[in-house]
Amino acid sequence: MRTYHCLPLFIWTYMFYAVDAIPLQEKVNSDLPSKRMMSLTKDGKMLHRTKRGWMWNQFFLLEEYTGTDTQYVGKLHTDQDKGDGNLKYILTGDGAGSIFIIDENTGDIHAAKKLDREEKSLYILRAKAIDRKTGRQVEPESEFIIKIHDINDNEPKFTKDLYTASVPEMSGVGTSVIQVTATDADDANYGNSAKVVYSILQGQPYFSVDPESGIIKTALPDMSRENREKYQVVIQAKDMGGQMGGLSGTTTVHITLTDVNNNPPRFPQSTYQFNSPESVPLGTHLGRIKANDPDVGENAEMEYSIAEGDGADMFDVITDKDTQNLDFEDKMLYTLRVDASNTHPDPRFLHLGPFKDTAVVKISVEDIDEPPVFSKISYLIEVDEDVKEGSIIGQVMAYDPDATNNFIQYSVDRHTDMDRIFSIHPENGSIFTLKPLDRESSPWHNITIIATEINNSKQSSHVPVFIRILDINDHAPEFAMYYETFVCENAKPGQLIQTVSVMDKDDPPRGHKFFFEPVPEFPLNPNFTIVDNKDNTAGIMTRKDGYSRHKMSTYLLPILIFDNDYPIQSSTGTLTIRVCACDQQGNMQSCSAQALVLAAGLSTGALVAILLCVIILLVLVVLFAALKRQRKKEPLIISKDDVRDNIVTYNDEGGGEEDTQAFDIGTLRNPEAREDSKLRRDVMPEGIFQIRRTVPLWENIDVQDFIHRRLKENDSDPSAPPYDSLATYAYEGNDSIADSLSSLESLTADCNQDYDYLSDWGPRFKKLADMYGGDESDRE
Repeated sequence: MRTYHCLPLFIWTYMFYAVDAIPLQEKVNSDLPSKRMMSLTKDGKMLHRTKRGWMWNQFFLLEEYTGTDTQYVGKLHTDQDKGDGNLKYILTGDGAGSIFIIDENTGDIHAAKKLDREEKSLYILRAKAIDRKTGRQVEPESEFIIKIHDINDNEPKFTKDLYTASVPEMSGVGTSVIQVTATDADDANYGNSAKVVYSILQGQPYFSVDPESGIIKTALPDMSRENREKYQVVIQAKDMGGQMGGLSGTTTVHITLTDVNNNPPRFPQSTYQFNSPESVPLGTHLGRIKANDPDVGENAEMEYSIAEGDGADMFDVITDKDTQNLDFEDKMLYTLRVDASNTHPDPRFLHLGPFKDTAVVKISVEDIDEPPVFSKISYLIEVDEDVKEGSIIGQVMAYDPDATNNFIQYSVDRHTDMDRIFSIHPENGSIFTLKPLDRESSPWHNITIIATEINNSKQSSHVPVFIRILDINDHAPEFAMYYETFVCENAKPGQLIQTVSVMDKDDPPRGHKFFFEPVPEFPLNPNFTIVDNKDNTAGIMTRKDGYSRHKMSTYLLPILIFDNDYPIQSSTGTLTIRVCACDQQGNMQSCSAQALVLAAGLSTGALVAILLCVIILLVLVVLFAALKRQRKKEPLIISKDDVRDNIVTYNDEGGGEEDTQAFDIGTLRNPEAREDSKLRRDVMPEGIFQIRRTVPLWENIDVQDFIHRRLKENDSDPSAPPYDSLATYAYEGNDSIADSLSSLESLTADCNQDYDYLSDWGPRFKKLADMYGGDESDRE
């Protein structure tokens, strides 16, 4: 806001007064007697110096002059000016000629423009006095200052048009909120034009402002954010010390009350009622209760807890894995007390009361039809593997937890007992066997038993039953592996030639213990000795000095093996011992008599050479057979070029009807004629064509089917040439009305034909008439 006031006009009783004018650079020495007459003597004569110097008034000028004429500033004058117009005044410096104009004759200075002190508060100019006649300066150039006097023409301005601040609610009176600052462009050293005073125009009685510092403070105690959160305060800054006629400016301050935790949580109702089905899963959502807190942010955060009640161990506000299930049959109604308390209480407001609230929660348990419950979560049954079929091995028990206590029916989940080894009594839950058990094949059986309510088949439960098969000593021990044992021909008595170990499929609780003995039929073996090492192994020792492959190449040593479990199981294992040739260190070299003979006549290198010769001979025989076969299949066309680029001409007219081996027209006439073999068309035939008997014409198939059949045969013929070929079939079709003129069918006709008409056809057919037209004796 800008307020304009009429400025009082002051009449100066003297605006300009005459002073001794001295240059600016000489003012520092103004205390020296520079304005007196100095007299000096020279050559006995007295010299006189005339007093000289500038004379002007002190120059002051008011800003913001609004008159129509130019504003008079002052007058320049020197004591050398006699008033005769011989001197000329010249003005230079700030604004000379534009702002300030001088009368060169009189030295009067005027301001040609309105000046603003806030833009420029003083002007420095220079003055000269020149003799018009000589053009010489009568006074040295000197500086002077024109000072602009201030008037109150600027209102105070705040540093911001809008301020934003906050203060906690419930603050005491005088709590500082924010400081606002206004500045005045007027001269603070001249009058009260720049003296600013603050006041509040809007925002009372909630806030106040310090008139000098501009600090805004609270004016009411215990202001509540919940009642009112935001305030708008208008502050005024006025110059002239706040007096009448001063200029002023305003600003707006938005003040927000921040929240403190001064309100406890409160439940909207004192009692809550919820219903819950029995046996619901852990963590099931039963209902929601919520306390209200007028505070915001973390001041409104709260936690819920169960204070007391008969269901404190059954429920929790926060789902917990240890929370128990509900059971209608045990208790139908639970009553709880739930507390809601702030998590961040403010100690300053604890005197207002406890920052928590309590509500009563009643939970009614509803009865539902529950499935049967087994007495255990799983069952373990141990049974001997030799138990008889139909024997009871264990029992499971289930009951109906409902008040009706329905009857239970048991069954085996056949997906877990695919072989139907077990079954269960449907009423009492006794489990019995249906088939023999074998621990060695299946030491464990895991089955599932189903308990179903008889009145409601949808209500059923499952329980796993683990059946462990206990071992019975029903397997005899046997060799752990097949042993390839040999004895050297040069072996000495007492040498160890083999250590044997055994295995047993049984699993006795005390562990395995095996014994080794000779069979009763041969209690004393003259060749080898069986030594029991007492560690479930036995050693085979030689008993005589030297062995001969020629006399006996293989020995069979039966060993009786038995365990110490009940009942004792035994078996006889036969060890095959070969007699081999060994070196001095006992390393085996050969174990057969034939190898001994070959080794005596031929060395290893000779045997390898013989083997290579045999392989080479076999390769040569194979190559010879392949070349011979290739010659037999030599093609009719032999050319280095592609066969499709050549024309082959056959000048062979055939042997006529007498040449019965050349062509059999009956084959083309008879599609049903049997084909014993297919001959390649690109190689020479290996045998003579056989004359094949054709079937009567009335049995021939249709032409189209015949053509399609021949095309299919050529497409699938593996002996056909790989290049393109043309197959022509001279087939005329069936049931021709005209008789055939050809004599080629005479071979297939069953009766004699009359060819006398050939003699009537002229000389061209004379040859045929001679061949067929004569008597039968002539033809023969």
